[in-house]
Amino acid sequence: MIALSLAEVARAVGAAVPDGAEVTVTGVTLDSRTAAAGDLFVAVAGERVDGHDHLDDAAAAGAVAALTTRPGGPLPALVVEDTVVALGRLAGLVHGRLAAAGLLTVGITGSSGKTSTKDLLGQVLTAAGPTVSPPGSYNNDIGLPLTVLSADADTRYLVLEMGARGLGHIARLCAVARPDVGVVLNVGSAHLGEFGSADVIAQAKGELVEALPESGTAVLNADDPRVAAMAPRTRARVVTTGRSPGADVRADDVTLDDAARARFTLVAGGERHPVALRVVGEHQVANALSAAAAAIAAGVGPDAVAAALSAAEPRSRWRMEVTRRPDGVTVVNDAYNANPESMRAALAALAGMPAAHRVAVLGGMAELGPGATGEHERLGRDAVAAGVDLLVAVGPDAAGMVTGARAAGARDGQGATGAVSVPDRAAARELLSEVLVPGDVVLVKASRSHGLELLAADLLTAGAGA
Repeated sequence: MIALSLAEVARAVGAAVPDGAEVTVTGVTLDSRTAAAGDLFVAVAGERVDGHDHLDDAAAAGAVAALTTRPGGPLPALVVEDTVVALGRLAGLVHGRLAAAGLLTVGITGSSGKTSTKDLLGQVLTAAGPTVSPPGSYNNDIGLPLTVLSADADTRYLVLEMGARGLGHIARLCAVARPDVGVVLNVGSAHLGEFGSADVIAQAKGELVEALPESGTAVLNADDPRVAAMAPRTRARVVTTGRSPGADVRADDVTLDDAARARFTLVAGGERHPVALRVVGEHQVANALSAAAAAIAAGVGPDAVAAALSAAEPRSRWRMEVTRRPDGVTVVNDAYNANPESMRAALAALAGMPAAHRVAVLGGMAELGPGATGEHERLGRDAVAAGVDLLVAVGPDAAGMVTGARAAGARDGQGATGAVSVPDRAAARELLSEVLVPGDVVLVKASRSHGLELLAADLLTAGAGA
C-alpha cells in the first residue's frame, strides 16, 4: 500500500481526525490477528465476529488507527456510518493515485472460472512486471478494496475478480477501481435463484464492460451468446475469445494429456504459439484464452503469453487440486463451489483421466431457485454420460442426482459402480473407505456451503498411511 497520513485517510472516508492524531498509515487489515505496525484496522461487524471487540488486539499488534462506527478505544478512531463503504472509498483514493501514475487494471467477471482465470492472468502478467493478483476469491465489497490497497507505487498490473449477487454490484466495484481491461467469461446458472433469470445475470455481468473507458479493452467470450451480445454496451475496443475461427484470440488443435491437462495452439495477432497448461480440465482452455487476450491488451506479446501460460501453476485452493495418495487413489478436490456448468466441466475433466474406476462425490448446488430439483437430476444423467462408475450424492440437496443417474441407466450403488445417496460427509467417508482401490480417481465437488473440501481432506488423510 502507498503510505497515507491519517488526515488523507479521513478525507477519503469522510471522517474527522481525532485531536492530536498524526500518524502514517502503511497498511490495512480487518483481522486483528494479522495486524502489523502501521496498519489501519477496519472494524467490521460480521455475523459471528465484530471487529470492534478486537481493537485492543489490533493496537497491541502495532495498528496505528482504526476505522469504526463508534468512538472510543485504544486507537485513534475514524468514525463512519459503514466501515465497508468507507473501505471502498479509501481503496478508490489509492487506486486513483496509482492509475494516474500508470497502473493498469484488469477486471474479471463471469458465472464460473473467475478465480482460475485471475490466477492464470496474474502469473502471465507477473512475468512482464510487478503484479498484484491475490489467491482465492477476493471478489466482493471487502475483498476487492483489500486487493487494491495491497498495490503500491511499484505495481504495474492489478488483477481484480468481480462477483455479483444482484444488479449494480459490479458497477459499485468498478466505481472503486475502474478497470482498463474488462473480461467477461460466461453467463451461467450461478446465483440463478437470486437473479431470477440468465438474462438478468447477463445484465449484471455486463456492468463491467459498461464501466470501461473508451481507451480500454473489453474481452468477450465469443462462444457464449449472452457474453458476445455485450459488445454494444461498451465504448471500449472489443476483443473476442473462443474456439471458433472468427475469434480474435482462439485455440486450435486442442488435446488433453493423461492428466486431463489441455494442450493447444494459441492464435492471436497473426501469430501461433504452443501452450501446454498445467491446470486440469478442458474447460481451462476458455479461461486461458481470456487471460491471454487480457495480457495481450495489456501489452504482453503473444509469444510471452503462451510461454507464461505453459508455466502457470494452480494457485487457489480447492479448484481441481489433484493429489495421488500413497495407495494409488487419486483425489480431485474441486470443492470450492459449484453450479451446473462447473459441475459438468469437472465431470468432463474426470472423464479424461485414466482410472480403474471414476468416482464422483457430489454435494448440492445452492442458489439455483425453482429449477434446483431438475438441475440436480440432470447432473445425475450427465454423470452417467461422462462415464462415471460410481456417483455418491452427499446430503439431501444432492439426492436428485441419484434419481437422474438411475433414469439414465445407473443401478443402485454397489461396490465401485452405480449411484447412491448418503446423508452426510461421515457416511460418504465410510462408504469410500470400503470401495476405493488403487487406480481409482475420485472427484469431490459441491457448493461452498456444503463444505466437501473437508471430505477431500478426509480422503487424503485416509490414504496417508498406505
